[in-house]
Amino acid sequence: MKRYFFIIAVMAVLVVGCNQNTKTPKTTVDDVKKTEAVLYNADMTINMEAIPEAVATYGKYVDDNPEAADAPEVLFRAIEVVVNTRQDAQQSIDMVNRLVTDYPKFDKNPVALFMLATFVYDEQQHDLDKARETYQRIIDTYPSSPFASDASIAITQLGMTPEELVKMFEEAGN
Repeated sequence: MKRYFFIIAVMAVLVVGCNQNTKTPKTTVDDVKKTEAVLYNADMTINMEAIPEAVATYGKYVDDNPEAADAPEVLFRAIEVVVNTRQDAQQSIDMVNRLVTDYPKFDKNPVALFMLATFVYDEQQHDLDKARETYQRIIDTYPSSPFASDASIAITQLGMTPEELVKMFEEAGN
């Protein structure tokens, strides 16, 4: 009986010890700040080599601290970096969807959706149907946002060539 108790006690110590060793520390606001210090150059341009680590740090911060008041803002900053530097389109899509799903009341959701429609669906992927659908989502979900009127205008301009846009603006000015 003592032998079984001893074996169980040793196993419990090993399990607890192993679990403690495999835990990674939570990502903190300081980790995000350190990453941003490397991500942004003195002239506020982006250090392209630092993007993967920065986006990973942003993501880990949000994963580790999903209830933190600044979690949606940190996720939005990751979206800005990935979308504006034309990184992985699918990653952009996934991050924007996560933002609007996990943080539906976040005030920058219309901006994130607008960036997704414009820079990813329209410009990168040339998927006018997805762009139109995303613009419409802004109009339907955030009708009082300034981006709702911008989305409405963008829908009318989808697929137009630069020449067609110039002609449209010239005719509107007359």
